[in-house]
Amino acid sequence: MKTAKTWKVRLAAGSLVLLGACVALWSAVDQLAAKDGDDAHGGAPARVAAANPASDAKAEAAFTRAWAVFVSPRCMNCHPAGDAPLQGDDSHVHIQDVKRGPAGQGVYGMKCHTCHQNANLPGENMPPGNPKWSLPPARMKMVIQGETPGEFCRQLKNPTMNGGRTIEQVLEHVSKDDLVGWAWDPGDGRTLPPLSRAEFVTAMKQWADNGAACPR
Repeated sequence: MKTAKTWKVRLAAGSLVLLGACVALWSAVDQLAAKDGDDAHGGAPARVAAANPASDAKAEAAFTRAWAVFVSPRCMNCHPAGDAPLQGDDSHVHIQDVKRGPAGQGVYGMKCHTCHQNANLPGENMPPGNPKWSLPPARMKMVIQGETPGEFCRQLKNPTMNGGRTIEQVLEHVSKDDLVGWAWDPGDGRTLPPLSRAEFVTAMKQWADNGAACPR
């Protein structure tokens, strides 16, 4: 017949085994959660941002600085909420009734390249130009007009809305694409964005380097 002391020893041993199993389980859950955080945001920076609110704050502040460029007429006019491009420093609807079209290059005889050549035409407020002049395509509008900084930031991070780009590729695009660069060489009679391109790129890099959190 087992004594009370024997039962106490066995109960204590069982409790230790159960405690060890719980520790192992929670360790596995923590490792899986960390991996999921990396996968959802493109790597280690997301884990740092999640663990460090200061990184989120730096990213949000950096994107808010960059937003002043995105929302300027030089960028927003080609990223409208509707299917007509905008014109001028007051961002009025394009007066020739031009429409986006499936590829973002106009429809029928009203193609963008009919007036917009490979370079700016000389003279104040003459048609601007670039070899890639167009709106974003209909399937991926990348709307700036009417969006908040946070809403546009989430578009910019979403591969289904940004052309399948990673954060690094987004940074490459805004840093080196010549059509983006046109904003700082828009031709006579047009205001420049409120930041230089170098300042804009620096803000976007700080956003990316701190985990690419979006303004709330």
